[in-house]
Amino acid sequence: MRNVGLTYKDKRKQFATGLFVKPKLWQNTKQKVHPPTEENEFINSKLSLIKNKINQAFLFLELQKTDFSVEQIYKQYIGETQDKDKSLIDAFYYHNNRMKKLIDIEISLNTLEKYIQTLNHLIDFLWFKYKKKDFLLKELRYSFITDFEFYLKTEKKFQPNTIIKTIQRFRRVIKVAIAQEYLFKDPFILYKPQKQKKEIIYLNQAELKKLENYNFSQKRIERVRDMFVFCCYTGLAYNEMNELSRKHIIKEFDNNLWIKMTRRKTSKTLSIPLLPRALELLKKLENKKEEQEKLLPKISNQRFNSYLKEIAFIVGIDKLLTHHTARKTFATTVLLYNDVPIEIVSKLLGHSKITMTQEHYGKIVNTKVSEHINRLSSKLK
Repeated sequence: MRNVGLTYKDKRKQFATGLFVKPKLWQNTKQKVHPPTEENEFINSKLSLIKNKINQAFLFLELQKTDFSVEQIYKQYIGETQDKDKSLIDAFYYHNNRMKKLIDIEISLNTLEKYIQTLNHLIDFLWFKYKKKDFLLKELRYSFITDFEFYLKTEKKFQPNTIIKTIQRFRRVIKVAIAQEYLFKDPFILYKPQKQKKEIIYLNQAELKKLENYNFSQKRIERVRDMFVFCCYTGLAYNEMNELSRKHIIKEFDNNLWIKMTRRKTSKTLSIPLLPRALELLKKLENKKEEQEKLLPKISNQRFNSYLKEIAFIVGIDKLLTHHTARKTFATTVLLYNDVPIEIVSKLLGHSKITMTQEHYGKIVNTKVSEHINRLSSKLK
């Protein structure tokens, strides 16, 4: 039986013609059966009809002025109804439904929630800009992306890094749509985001000691200070601080106590040795009631950060303190400035990739390299 190969945009589709041809009679250069007997002429005419029908199918799709695939040419040739054009919401639902199945395997629930937020921002934008509830993928253009970015800046009033993360998630969904052949042109091909590098805010050694040694008259302020300093010596993010329980404190191979837990943001396992200062604060803050599993007092992130502003003012630290400042202080003042290698810093922070650590703390690493080189230069002299 003779098979026909249909090729379009480097993709190939093979299908059977239902015609039987002896291999030795087939002329590949002319794409015909030879010699011209009555039976062979019948086969050649049938092949010619197939070729004409394929050309007609191709021309029909081309006149629609939309992108199409080799599979769609074949469907048009055999008379099948073309697939319904996929929309932006279709693409997000497909992507997010797949992500749901990967929760606690490759991703965290928090990651999925970020994609759902991005979808909601796009729905808001569609109504604001086009008075539509959905948008066909085939109609996506570069201008759609730049208009969406402008909307996030002017209407949502998002900070630059929030805008970058939102666009990145949008782009990820579009890549998946292209892989599924929902879309055949990448609207992001000319898009180049301007990534803004935020200055890392952390406490230097003098500021950290000043904060640790200050005597507060109010217990609530002192408690938040102690929790903040505990995170300066462990690098725990807010979620992990809030979830820290007795089961997370493990005696390890070195006979020391370690924090062992899963980081919610990346689903990576955190293994953090408890430094003496962290142990001291943990004993001070620990909830002594046996029925209470959580080790630290419970407080909302918003209230925690509000207290930190008050603390900074009282102590005289001219920096905008947030819970995340503790994590940055752990990475810089506690680890990097004490010559802990960046590979270990990355592991202790629970970063998914070392490049993330290098991107955030590369400048500080370079400063330490410079200090070491200067000391080496002095020795060599």
